[in-house]
Amino acid sequence: MTGTHARPYSRAGATVRDVLALIAFPVVLGAAALPGSFAGGGTRRWFGGRGESVRADAQAAKDAAAAAFYELDTAQRDLRISIETITAVDSSPAAQRAVDEFAALGRRIDEVSNQYITAVDAHDLDRDDLDASVAARARTELTAAKDELVRVKGELDRYEQNLRPLLDTAETQLARLAPAIERARHALLGASTALDAVRGTGLRADDLAARLAALGPELTKLNQGAGRHGVAETLQRADRVLRDAEALRAEAEQLPEKAAEIDRRLVSLRTRAQALTTRAGGVDPVLSELRRRFSAACWQDLQQVPEQAAASVRQAEDKLKEAARAREEQRWPDATSLLGTVRALLNSTDEAVSAAGDRLQRLNAVAKDPQQEIQRTRFAIRDAQRLAMSGRNTPDPRHAGPLDESVARLERAIGTLEGRHPDYWHFLTETEAVRRTVADVVARIREELGHGA
Repeated sequence: MTGTHARPYSRAGATVRDVLALIAFPVVLGAAALPGSFAGGGTRRWFGGRGESVRADAQAAKDAAAAAFYELDTAQRDLRISIETITAVDSSPAAQRAVDEFAALGRRIDEVSNQYITAVDAHDLDRDDLDASVAARARTELTAAKDELVRVKGELDRYEQNLRPLLDTAETQLARLAPAIERARHALLGASTALDAVRGTGLRADDLAARLAALGPELTKLNQGAGRHGVAETLQRADRVLRDAEALRAEAEQLPEKAAEIDRRLVSLRTRAQALTTRAGGVDPVLSELRRRFSAACWQDLQQVPEQAAASVRQAEDKLKEAARAREEQRWPDATSLLGTVRALLNSTDEAVSAAGDRLQRLNAVAKDPQQEIQRTRFAIRDAQRLAMSGRNTPDPRHAGPLDESVARLERAIGTLEGRHPDYWHFLTETEAVRRTVADVVARIREELGHGA
């Protein structure tokens, strides 16, 4: 019963299905049939009384065994379909155990089926000269065979219950299969349509076309179906094709706007490069004033700004030309990357050019009134000291140490303002450093207070 081929059940070579055909519709002899047995001068010999009752009991046992055999055979065939469903989807250890258990059950089913077939084959209950003792033995053997068939059917039923979670999962995946494939096909069609529309605007979109072509073999495998590639692999392929096709469609739809954005950035960055060239020309007069009014320490680090700014702008202009060529050739990733390089160059140049003017402005302010910077820094220190003492009689050394050092550092910075040529830039960098240290202490105190709450 475990295979799809016919299995001999007797020396005559009949199959299980042949047995079922023979025994599926047993003829039950009743009392009304007895007269007909003798009509026409028949020679069949009948047992009277108890003998005929034994024959009837044997036939009933045969019918019950046949019904049990049929139920077991049907259940096994149904379960084989379930196992095939699971193995088509699931290759997990649990699924493999289920297959092994089904094979073991199949061997037990073969054993009890052979017992039943042997019992059926051994006794011809329709013989005229059937002895009562033979009929009784047939009844006993057929009843035993039926009981074994029922017992194994119970094992099969319990196995089916345990199999249900795996089967439900497999059937769920099978139910997903057709919709997943259809969604993937639809997504590919959408990507192809979007690409055609983009090309209609004059954009080649060669990279997108190549990616779409690469999905062709995947579509072929989807069309070949799960029977060839397996349910799990086909579901994964459908999901992957769907994801890739939708991404491709989105990029195709965005390509005209991307091209327009690149055009806008080209114009904007050219304008910015020209403006920076003009601004860089104003750095030399600023440096001249710095050299004339302040000590060398205040401006030496800015000496190379004009030369570096000019070189950076030239480099940015060269990259802009490369970006324009990439745009014309519709090499979108190259154009985007080059424009990013141009922007970075112009940003650094802008900062360097601005630094000179900012330096002069700040030095002028501190030279005119250093007290404003001093008071600003002292206020920050005092505010931090008050916070450090909040709820305490003595400050935490972790807070007091950095704050005391900040006071001393500020006093040293104030001392550098004495003399004929004060280093105002050093003074400004020192006060900024002091305020950063104080801000760090304040942040730590507030964090600790928050955790304490």
